[in-house]
Amino acid sequence: MKYMKITNIRATTVAMPLEAPIRHSNGCHWGRFVRTIVQVETDEGITGLGEMGGGGESAEHAITALNQYLVGHDPMQLEQLYWKVCNPTASLYNNRTQLHAAIEFACIDIIGKKLGIRACDLLGGALREEVPFASYIFFRYKNEDTGIGGEETPGAIVAHAKELVAKYGFTSHKLKAGVFHPDHEIAVFKALSAAFPQHRVRIDPNAAWSVEEAIRIGKAIEDLPNDYYEDPTWGMEGMRRVRDMVRIPTSTNTVVVNFEQLAACIRTSAIDVILLDTTFWGGLRQAWKASVVCEKFQVGVAVHSSGELGIQLATMLHLGAAIPNLSFAADAHYHHITDDIIKGGKMQYVNGAIKVPQGHGLGVELDEDKLKQYNEYYKAVGGYRYDRDPQRPEWFSVLPERNWAKPLQ
Repeated sequence: MKYMKITNIRATTVAMPLEAPIRHSNGCHWGRFVRTIVQVETDEGITGLGEMGGGGESAEHAITALNQYLVGHDPMQLEQLYWKVCNPTASLYNNRTQLHAAIEFACIDIIGKKLGIRACDLLGGALREEVPFASYIFFRYKNEDTGIGGEETPGAIVAHAKELVAKYGFTSHKLKAGVFHPDHEIAVFKALSAAFPQHRVRIDPNAAWSVEEAIRIGKAIEDLPNDYYEDPTWGMEGMRRVRDMVRIPTSTNTVVVNFEQLAACIRTSAIDVILLDTTFWGGLRQAWKASVVCEKFQVGVAVHSSGELGIQLATMLHLGAAIPNLSFAADAHYHHITDDIIKGGKMQYVNGAIKVPQGHGLGVELDEDKLKQYNEYYKAVGGYRYDRDPQRPEWFSVLPERNWAKPLQ
């Protein structure tokens, strides 16, 4: 039997403009996402697509350096791929998980194209043909060129949420918190919930609160229709303490991002809902494996977002399609970006959901002109320091003691 072989791996950094700079507890996305687009070529002329966060020479080199490991590898051998890249002993001093994810995305894309099936079919098939999403609402700085953004007050956040509902049809709402004093964010969150009495809500301060503060805030919002309480504090033990004191299911995408942590979480009943990220967990297949473990232990799951463009969004949709225990609407930053690097432009929300791609593999194609355009844009504007705030240059995050931003009144 003739096996397919990888012949080359390429990586290209792009910067994708956001509608407005979005703020979080550790800093800000400065008006753009920076992503690395990966192309894996084979001797049969099939090219697979992958994507990872960050970029620049170091990220591109990290990806292309895998040529020395993977040229000649059969992309259909996914388990071998994992051990070649992520062997926990041989790679003890290297964090290759996210590199593997981008390569695995591309190999799954290749397999699907080779066999004439979709990525979700490799995970057992689709249980649903569309995946619902929550709005992802941030406190935003204003885009000085367009005037979009600038939401800080309860009224401004509610108005922004109403625009998102009218445009995209969301019925679950996630507030990214940890920026302003907790009392202000409680007021914003309550106003958001009150504006949509038939909708679900969730809040995520990216672990910016102490255990005691998280308990206080949790008790203040217990009566709202919460999906879950996402990463209110740091660490598995801190999350367990909050869970014991607050009557809202807890969730995480920071404390449990690998199988060792998942085992410890289940053993101690530390967290209720695991947010599965196809990049952070090391690939589409790895995130699906984690969902199977969660299903057997009756642990809730949802699909997490790490600032995706269309290639990673496709992996999120295929994951969401195949998970039987998808308990909640998925997260996506996708409505914040202004364009995409896939053919046909951005995927569309309909009634708060996005359809699972129908094409073979991941079901998306790369727009080479857009790739070049946003690579040139990256070269012009560069990256940014994720853990810094461009309008507070001397500020840096110290958790859990905070110098909270002061909102407009």
